Amino acid sequence: MLEWIAIYLRKSPDAKINSYIAIPYNPYEPKPYERWTLKGMLDLDNELKVAEKFWDFLGGNNAYTSLLDCFERVGIELRPEIDRYFEKFK
Repeated sequence: MLEWIAIYLRKSPDAKINSYIAIPYNPYEPKPYERWTLKGMLDLDNELKVAEKFWDFLGGNNAYTSLLDCFERVGIELRPEIDRYFEKFK
């Protein structure tokens, strides 16, 4: 990541660049993502984007909510097919 930043800054020295660690899904939802391995290693407010903060950063306000809605609608529509697929693993 640092190499990419260096290359970009070489071409555009006045560019404003932020680098983040992104975690697209929070398995602890609705609780905050609080892995002990991250504490002290990162400035969690400025270097980490988890779930909603990540997707809204990429897609704008409410992108995360829209994404979850899409997954829910597809899951409901495909539920019979998904259930049939997983039946073979019982």
